[in-house]
Amino acid sequence: MNSQVKFKKVNPTTEELNNLIIDSIQDIKGKKIVKLDLRQLDDAPTDFFIICEGDSNTQVKAISDNVALRVKRETGTYPSHVEGEKNALWICIDYFTTVVHIFYKETRSFYELESLWSDAEFTEYESL
Repeated sequence: MNSQVKFKKVNPTTEELNNLIIDSIQDIKGKKIVKLDLRQLDDAPTDFFIICEGDSNTQVKAISDNVALRVKRETGTYPSHVEGEKNALWICIDYFTTVVHIFYKETRSFYELESLWSDAEFTEYESL
């Protein structure tokens, strides 16, 4: 019998969820990780965007899978919607208060989400 039981944190705070998402991205060597705080913007669709990129569509899919798996395992939280998994050029994972955007490098530069939401407060995270 496994004596190491991992307890789920049910209903994590948004900060705990964001930290777990960022850690999950770093696990798979996601690059150029940025958190945009949209709470002060009137027309924002959510509270936070977390944006990162991968070097291949395989890495983009792996990052997406790791985020969803760890959030589900460690908090019992499921995304309300996931989009873009088939081509893995831009995968969007919606957790209501936080939306995760995982881009293939060229796709990210084409859409420039950071420019569209440039009024948001930016926090950059280290790529491991």
